[in-house]
Amino acid sequence: MESPLSILQITDLHLLTKLGEKMCNVDTEQSFCNVLKYAFSKHKQFDLILVTGDLVQDPSHFGYQRIHQELEKYKTRTVCLPGNHDDIALMQKLIQSEKVNCNKNNLFKHWQIICLNSKKDGTQGGFIDSTELEFLSKSLNLHSHLNTLIAIHHNSIPTGSRWLDTMTIENSDEFFSIISKYPQVKAITCGHIHQKQELKKNNRLILGAPSTCFQFKPDSVKYALDDKSPGYRVLELFSNGDINSEIYYLPQ
Repeated sequence: MESPLSILQITDLHLLTKLGEKMCNVDTEQSFCNVLKYAFSKHKQFDLILVTGDLVQDPSHFGYQRIHQELEKYKTRTVCLPGNHDDIALMQKLIQSEKVNCNKNNLFKHWQIICLNSKKDGTQGGFIDSTELEFLSKSLNLHSHLNTLIAIHHNSIPTGSRWLDTMTIENSDEFFSIISKYPQVKAITCGHIHQKQELKKNNRLILGAPSTCFQFKPDSVKYALDDKSPGYRVLELFSNGDINSEIYYLPQ
């Protein structure tokens, strides 16, 4: 069997406007850099870096430029999608090079990776509008021979944390109704939840990843932070549609 497609998923960087600023006592930019450095030292190389939203806390030219410059250092194909804290137009303008960009449909020999926008203006919650759903259907029809991973910022199914689940994708039923027509969709992976999630729905893998900065406490009624360190997810996508995936945390 061919070697699997290796993906590093990082998410919820929450870079701040000024260098050295902290959020929840974490220097989010330094933490982002540390996660990349650790991941590449532990796993050596990846076919793709997948950044699943909330690249910045408050959108700015400086923030997106710094992220782009850091990702470029790794000379690895990288795709970024927006989260509820991102300015989509600014992000797409400043993170756009041959290696590091915001491409929505990413094709490989046996897989396609579809990146969707779940940002809804005026709220922290998720919603997939009709344009995105049409893009999803079109991509699945056009490349029906390819196994498919869908990447999106907001979670499509509840996490078990009452406060966090108020921000789950509003129209997830419509989303899953479309996916149900396409057996080539093998998994959905998200950011936003700042914690591990691994479930199955309709025989499809539903994944969530820890943040590169701080984590939310699982199964909490109110907002609460966990004591886990910054982390990331590694996915191995095999040519037959199988998926192996593990979560890693930086040493305390």
